Amino acid sequence: MSQKNQFSILKPEEITENTFKLIGKDWMLITAGTYDKFNMMTASWGGLGVLWSKNVCFCFIRPQRYTYDFVEKSDTFTLSFFGNEYREALNICGTKSGREIDKVQATGLTPFEDLPGMISFREASLIVECKKIYYQDIKPENFLQPDIQEFYKLKDYHRMYIGEIIRCLKR
Repeated sequence: MSQKNQFSILKPEEITENTFKLIGKDWMLITAGTYDKFNMMTASWGGLGVLWSKNVCFCFIRPQRYTYDFVEKSDTFTLSFFGNEYREALNICGTKSGREIDKVQATGLTPFEDLPGMISFREASLIVECKKIYYQDIKPENFLQPDIQEFYKLKDYHRMYIGEIIRCLKR
């Protein structure tokens, strides 16, 4: 069986998992680039919903993250979700830079390219494939609660990306 055939295609509205748990507690990998050169990072901020009559996701990346450069240069990105047995791999992807280590080798995850530019991992239980449609830099002058500034001691404000969900794959 090919890596691609391990997944079934589902519509975004068929995702039954609790997205607060998937993103905020279980975490996800944001991945962008080409099969020959890509990077992934762990994220626990984001969401899924509807905007501009499109099924969308949104995620946040700080500009100093290596994955930021890949998302900036790519038209697409993926969000990959994993079972708890991959928690250590997600820890590595969240604490180590792809500039310094080979994250695929360090984690043992198996990348594959489903659609052109849609890099994900065979071990994922859910993959959300997205096309970038908007971005916005977080602006501190728009914070309505002062405690939000606690997340930005280095003043390294995230860029938010909104992606139209092209397809979802589920194991």
